[in-house]
Amino acid sequence: MEDITTHELKERLDNQEEVFIIDVREPHEHEEYNIGGTLIPLGQLPSSLESIEDHKEDEIVVYCRSGNRSGAAKNFLVQAGFTKVRNLLGGMLEWQEEFEEPEF
Repeated sequence: MEDITTHELKERLDNQEEVFIIDVREPHEHEEYNIGGTLIPLGQLPSSLESIEDHKEDEIVVYCRSGNRSGAAKNFLVQAGFTKVRNLLGGMLEWQEEFEEPEF
């Protein structure tokens, strides 16, 4: 499935569309800033498949800091049989750059 841009995801979230989001960063990164995704660090994804099995046919968006780890997560999930996985292009770096007010 085609990846998703920060603008597309933000619009869908603003419209309160149902999207299952997984944050594959580490807990400290998630605590610093997140967009409400379920935290499953990339290293724990293989052992966490059972907990997300109900979403196998649902659209899933995975995100990380820049899009690299979530790209690997997408590939892993697709190989595990998840059918609608999308990587958030640019990750939280781009999200914050696009949508967060600068602090002065």
